Amino acid sequence: MTHLLEAKGLNKRFGAVTAAADISVAVAQDSVIGLIGTNGAGKTTFVNMVTGYLKPDTGRIFFQGRDITALHPRQVTRLGICRSFQIPQLYNSLSAYDNLIVALGIVLRNAKPGVFSRVPRLVPGHELPLHEAAEAMLERFGLGEFRDKLAGVLPEGIRKLLDIAMALAVKPRVLLLDEPTSGVSSEEKFEIMDRVMTAVRAEGATVLFVEHDMDIVSRYANRVLAFYDGRILADGAPEAVLADPEVREYVIGAHAQPKEVSHA
Repeated sequence: MTHLLEAKGLNKRFGAVTAAADISVAVAQDSVIGLIGTNGAGKTTFVNMVTGYLKPDTGRIFFQGRDITALHPRQVTRLGICRSFQIPQLYNSLSAYDNLIVALGIVLRNAKPGVFSRVPRLVPGHELPLHEAAEAMLERFGLGEFRDKLAGVLPEGIRKLLDIAMALAVKPRVLLLDEPTSGVSSEEKFEIMDRVMTAVRAEGATVLFVEHDMDIVSRYANRVLAFYDGRILADGAPEAVLADPEVREYVIGAHAQPKEVSHA
């Protein structure tokens, strides 16, 4: 069986610090996987290796059966693996609409070598002209009211949504989200995540997301990877992983009581 994404025996050290120790993960299509662990546990290192921002010291990464270990981030993105960051990567002096125009314009430009054609073309994957595709992305993420506002002054939750919308613009097969609800108020977190998951499911993308909020993990993930000290401490269904004694001790706190799982 060929998995959509597979990491085999990934190891990474930074001097005396072990950031990844024999990490092996096979990801099936349509999965929604939560990555949990304390700061420095290895979650972001894993995401950075999958997306080409870091190279493992040893081990291999495969996407649709192809070895992508040596590829640069842009090459990985073009194959269909995209990410958003904990701190949104936006053009703060541009409007929300113009940020999406930039993201979609890159998709359009990369579809064929050379400069933009004078004849309006459809954005690959969206099958719409550039400006219509941007409007459609704004509507899909519920960002219409923020269309003309500068990204630099948007509320943090909206900035997160815009950043994820830009990542989704390239129609990825795999989308990696780094703390999608970080900096978002407790009153907004489920609304933000609902919008994200609705949009992602409409695109048919497989999702891996780093998250510290166990309520979010319980509600949205159908599989959880718990990282500790550079290794995977537990891997399985949310209810099993969050109830695991070692996970409770080293990740979510020895006295934390796992909540009832309610998948969205």
